[in-house]
Amino acid sequence: MILGLFDQFFTPYFAGIPLLAIAIIAPWLLFPTPSNRVVNDRSLAAQNSFILNFAKQILLPLNVGAHKWALLLTALMINLITLNLLGLLPYTFTPTTQLPLNMGFAIPLWLATVLIGLRNQPTIALGHLLPEGTPAPLVPVLIIIETISLFVRPFALGVRLTANLAAGHLLIQLLSSATLFLLDQMFPVAILTSLVMALLTILELAVAAIQAYVFVLLLSLYLQENT
Repeated sequence: MILGLFDQFFTPYFAGIPLLAIAIIAPWLLFPTPSNRVVNDRSLAAQNSFILNFAKQILLPLNVGAHKWALLLTALMINLITLNLLGLLPYTFTPTTQLPLNMGFAIPLWLATVLIGLRNQPTIALGHLLPEGTPAPLVPVLIIIETISLFVRPFALGVRLTANLAAGHLLIQLLSSATLFLLDQMFPVAILTSLVMALLTILELAVAAIQAYVFVLLLSLYLQENT
């Protein structure tokens, strides 16, 4: 039973054990296991086609050295999009509405891209902190601003994903509560709110996929700057 609007974003517990880890691992059970057959079933063929097209789209602007991240970025994309979509089902929990979880994805991966840049091309990586042609009086100020913007990136990744998913879930919760309340009071208005909720649910399906793609796309752009 939900006592408040924001209770749906709390981590569920069973016998005092948080179910966040199970919610993250469970979606991988839905994917078919790859086989050595030349001709696979339709579900596996669709999965392979999606992975191929996604990897081609993400890695096309990157150089050959950054292609080592193909498996990691693809797995991250599949995990995020599955968690986001499964969270729209009734009586389910969306782990990606938890800011600590999203920061756990964002900070290590962002830090890895920064360390790769400092190791492979330290001059260029440090040169991003000071645009070319900057007047001498503005040099200290711009270095501070660029440094702050660099460290804000992982927080922007995590907060963007959390805020978009949480806002959509909250709107669906508000509209569903309004529809149930208006069924006995004003039936025509209840029908209208139910239609709006259906349209919002379709929009949330698109948001769930787009936000997972944007998360991985921004990581690939950070990787492109440092390789």
